Amino acid sequence: MRISAPFGSFLLAAFASVASGAPRTLKLRQSIAPPRNWVDLGPAPPTHVIPLRIALPQPRFPELEEHLTEISDPFHERYGEHLSKEDVEALVAPHPSSVNAVHEWLESHGIRKEACHRSPAGDWVTVRLPVAQAEKMLGTEFRMWKHTQDGDVLVRTTEYSLPAHLDKHIELIQPTTAFNRAKGQHTTFRFSPVPDVAPSSLSDDKISVEGSGVTVDPSCNTTITVSCLKQLYNAVGYVPKATNKNAIALTGYLEEFANFADLQQFYADQVPAAVGSSFDVVLINGGQNNQTLDEAGPEADLDVQFGLGISFPTPGTFYSTGGRPPFIPDANTPENTNEPYQDHKIPQVISTSYADDEQTVPVDFARRVCGEFAQLGARGVSLLFSSGDGGVGDGDPDPATQTCFTNDGKNQTKFIPLFPPSCPFVTAVGGTVHIPEVAADFSGGGFSNYFLRPIWQQVAVGKFLASLPKGTYAGLFNPLGRAIPDVSAQSNFFRIFFQGRAVHIGGTSAAAPSFAAFVALLNDARIAAGKPSLGFLSPLIYALNGVGFHDITAGNAPGCGTPGFNATAGWDPVTGFGTPDFGKLKDIVLKF
Repeated sequence: MRISAPFGSFLLAAFASVASGAPRTLKLRQSIAPPRNWVDLGPAPPTHVIPLRIALPQPRFPELEEHLTEISDPFHERYGEHLSKEDVEALVAPHPSSVNAVHEWLESHGIRKEACHRSPAGDWVTVRLPVAQAEKMLGTEFRMWKHTQDGDVLVRTTEYSLPAHLDKHIELIQPTTAFNRAKGQHTTFRFSPVPDVAPSSLSDDKISVEGSGVTVDPSCNTTITVSCLKQLYNAVGYVPKATNKNAIALTGYLEEFANFADLQQFYADQVPAAVGSSFDVVLINGGQNNQTLDEAGPEADLDVQFGLGISFPTPGTFYSTGGRPPFIPDANTPENTNEPYQDHKIPQVISTSYADDEQTVPVDFARRVCGEFAQLGARGVSLLFSSGDGGVGDGDPDPATQTCFTNDGKNQTKFIPLFPPSCPFVTAVGGTVHIPEVAADFSGGGFSNYFLRPIWQQVAVGKFLASLPKGTYAGLFNPLGRAIPDVSAQSNFFRIFFQGRAVHIGGTSAAAPSFAAFVALLNDARIAAGKPSLGFLSPLIYALNGVGFHDITAGNAPGCGTPGFNATAGWDPVTGFGTPDFGKLKDIVLKF
């Protein structure tokens, strides 16, 4: 299996041209319209090095998907029988004829096997080539493109070709036409300083949460702490027992560094027992671990502090992924030599708070990446992604500036889901605010245009769609698509320590690591009882049909010039099934 960092290194992949020494006619493989908001700066320097990744077909992938379906269904006799690394690699391995055809083609261009990097399953081949050579092999021209809003610069093309005889042997090559980038959800937009005095969690005037028997300190309505979330989600007093077998991971991109000193201040403030403990750091694709205080990242600090603070003392890992624009013409992109998910022992829960508009990702690439997530799920890993911060819109937190148009040159008005949250093999986490909880007005949700709704969603999502007045948002969304989010959690007023001071921060990027931490605690309970980790979560969540969750029935998340969808009884595309009741869920998952 090969996914190398939940989002940063998705955007690397690669080329095509002739084979067997003799030139062959090239056949157009993919062509796209110039994407919106990207300006052509001219030809890319011919000596600039591109790490091209070639995806070989996986003829046995349907078998992998069948295994995943069975082991993720809590009512199936195989529930929890996760596959081994070797099992997964065998199921995604390409046919030998594809391996030979691709290497013959590469060798015809002077690229020897020793210069290629193959994933353990052999389903990806990576080569580093200068632009001039890649252009010749792919029958294309790479150009520099600049994003008009944030100034990022990418080297991409709008089309590429391959020899016709390679059609059945190469599924895709990137980075060619993929203009998507790992964009953080809008923590920085919900950023405000707060007093250095921690809120009291000892008030006698508790808020009662109707129907749950839970009471919460009133200060949690203005400042969210680890204590608040444990109170609200019924996890007070739970002590992890399987810390030698269980683990959680958080991912970081865009030079977001999780600062050790900030974490210690956070622990002293909210989790005193954790003071002195830390986390492992794994560097991917040129990622760094800069500990200069002014280089600390608010997103990274948020993820690590709440992900590890809630699940303490469960061991934690931070994956720091490099590859951030802007493009520097005379600098080679660092080669990705670290494949953390190839290890036999990988964290049972991984949370990611980065995504991009689904439509910016070529559909074949999105499906291939989504399949990589299925491989992790089959190995017993729960993948959680924040659902976005633009309601039904394009991820822009300000509804007034959202651009909800298709990226195919037709400029049709559409709701814009995010990827990877739209992948059916991950669990998407939306946002709530306040106590009692209501939907956050920025909580991302909607329906994929790339992925059909999976069978485990049919009943819950079908019921929601049937409740919509006829014609509601007709043509603006795909009613047959995979629906998001699946669940939700608190997503604003989080008290973290950033660059040495206490601040408030928020966004669904706060909800995802928090929810992931409670999943880590559920895994702890199962592992301590001799059971396997939960793995791919969504089939279990939909099988429970809301049992073990606080249903959120108030609020909405506007976008694209509309009020968006409403939070309603049962599942809805704003908060999913709602927020977790850890105590109830723990009792439930111990029965399977």
